Amino acid sequence: MTPAPYSENLTREAGNALYLKLENLNVTGSFKERGALNRLLLMTDAERGRGVIAASAGNHAQGIAYHAARLGIRAEICMPVFTPIVKVNATRQYGAQVILHGNDFDEALAEARRRSVSEGLLFVHAFDDEGVIAGQGTIGLELLEQIPDLDAVIVAVGGGGLIGGIACAVKESRPEVRVIGVQTTALPSMQAALSAGEPVSMPAVPTIADGIAVRKAGKFTLELVQKYVDEIVTVEEEETATAILRLLESQKMLAEGAGAVGVAALLRRKTGLEGKNVAVVIGGGNIDVTLLSRIIERALVKDGRLVRMRIPVPDHPGALQQLTTLLAIERANIVQVIHDRAYFGAHLGEGVVDITVETRGPEHVEELLGKLAAAGYKYERVR
Repeated sequence: MTPAPYSENLTREAGNALYLKLENLNVTGSFKERGALNRLLLMTDAERGRGVIAASAGNHAQGIAYHAARLGIRAEICMPVFTPIVKVNATRQYGAQVILHGNDFDEALAEARRRSVSEGLLFVHAFDDEGVIAGQGTIGLELLEQIPDLDAVIVAVGGGGLIGGIACAVKESRPEVRVIGVQTTALPSMQAALSAGEPVSMPAVPTIADGIAVRKAGKFTLELVQKYVDEIVTVEEEETATAILRLLESQKMLAEGAGAVGVAALLRRKTGLEGKNVAVVIGGGNIDVTLLSRIIERALVKDGRLVRMRIPVPDHPGALQQLTTLLAIERANIVQVIHDRAYFGAHLGEGVVDITVETRGPEHVEELLGKLAAAGYKYERVR
């Protein structure tokens, strides 16, 4: 059982009594190993002897690899070629053979199905499998035990295996508890399936929530969502980035994009659950460190704590020093400076300073811009 601690800091910001179901603390860093283990335990002796194959962008791969190795079952995993290297390496280290194939999950899925037939391996779907869905549903049963006065559960949605299992477990036990799904606006495949009444394939779109970047919802999972899920909302990329940063700063917790979208929805008040006891599933924490650095930088920009400006200055000695002195007085920390006379629209007799500074937030930015204007600087804020 993973913990579900109460978050004092996020409760104040979101307006909910907020509990975090920490699936990122599993051995493989994700909820996916629940469904993987359950499906592997359902295999016959003959199936175990042949082995398994799966397709995954990373977390299902690690869950299958880890538990297959524990059970002595040979495992092959097909992963898209652009899967974060941290997830590829982890899958190999857990003992599976990794086949990099295709530009997205659907292409890797097609290859896994082909190899399943040609090599006689049992194919284990990442989400559209009843055994996998049942395994994920154990999260819902744990939440009902851990939070007796639970009003709602917020769950990230990709193919739908996680929310399908949780919603079924929760609603069959306590139908008054609301279950709300969260997708990215970039790839809302479950929303599209609900509108069409059947799974529909959407174009591949890059998103920092790569763990839920599924182009087509599952058949079984759609039926469960139609029956048990109350609502699905979407969040923007910047909102997800901000949620990752909030979790790092306020909770000292690392969540991948797919693990943070639920927090993003609550922080942006998209669920209508203010004042309720809400659990949000932090589905995973497997994130590439280079991507994490870019996400943090992007979130700082969105949060007004990293600001870039272009400021014309006279082309004479000491002009740059006067500007930087003003910034120092206002406690704005300079991160980068480019001083140029030929670009950025500079006129003859002046230069343009392209400068990036760290601030304490939006109020500090407004104070800083006011002081620049009062000092006669005509700035352009670069967004």
